[in-house]
Amino acid sequence: MVLTKIKKYGEMVMFSHILFSLPFSMIAMFWASGGFPKLLTFVWILLALIGARNGANALNRIVDAKIDKKNPRTSNRHLPSGEIKKIEAIFLTVLFFALYFIAAFNLNSTCLFLSPIPIAIFFLYSYSKRFTWLCHIILGIACGGAPVGAWLAVTGSFAWPPILLGAVVTFWVAGFDVIYATQDFNFDKNNNLHSIPVFFGIKGSLIISSLLHILSLGILFSLFFIMNMGITYLIGLFLISILLFIEHKMVSPNNLKTMKIASYSINQIVSVLFFIFTTFDIFLF
Repeated sequence: MVLTKIKKYGEMVMFSHILFSLPFSMIAMFWASGGFPKLLTFVWILLALIGARNGANALNRIVDAKIDKKNPRTSNRHLPSGEIKKIEAIFLTVLFFALYFIAAFNLNSTCLFLSPIPIAIFFLYSYSKRFTWLCHIILGIACGGAPVGAWLAVTGSFAWPPILLGAVVTFWVAGFDVIYATQDFNFDKNNNLHSIPVFFGIKGSLIISSLLHILSLGILFSLFFIMNMGITYLIGLFLISILLFIEHKMVSPNNLKTMKIASYSINQIVSVLFFIFTTFDIFLF
């Protein structure tokens, strides 16, 4: 019974989605440390990421519960269906954000001082589709803050590499979120919700998604020079480019059936590949 409940909580906060930002954060941490950081620093960074990411997802589910209930695609989610009560979701949100703040406190004064900013962005994103088609970019910024935070946790100061890596995550996440949003085109349009597909149309939104991913790849390539990376990093970047090309070939205005695979499944592989090849490059070459 308890394990079943924990599983449902994990599904509600989409725990597996931590794969979208965690690998980039780990690389920022390695770059900032010049290798592996102190064990306690690593543990607190990991807990901060878990707290922030899952708290943000729980918050978003609470804010969108009424919209999700109206949407046939999302009406069976845990909150709209009543599987999980709103008070439980609120408790999880508070618990995860408390973990995040505790981790920030134990890292350094810079992290603690700046810790409210990501929370504010999470709230902004959760409401953003009600008033702007830039909601996908705001989501990207929310995720892109993770590698910047990991760098700050190690060094206590800003630098260009984590900012560029944060931009990579921002454009990459926004790009596949645009693809994901195409499936709700009709619902969003009929319910006065804002998105890039609603504003620019399906065809236009897929072009924008492609441009966002090209921009993300371009910044990743610039980091090859900035961080003095090696051939293994380039091999990983080549494989990522192939996956993103496949992703965009899978969807078209006349074929959105593979949208979920294109927007989520492939991109989880993208982040893992980036982590594996960049880590090998950092530690072995």
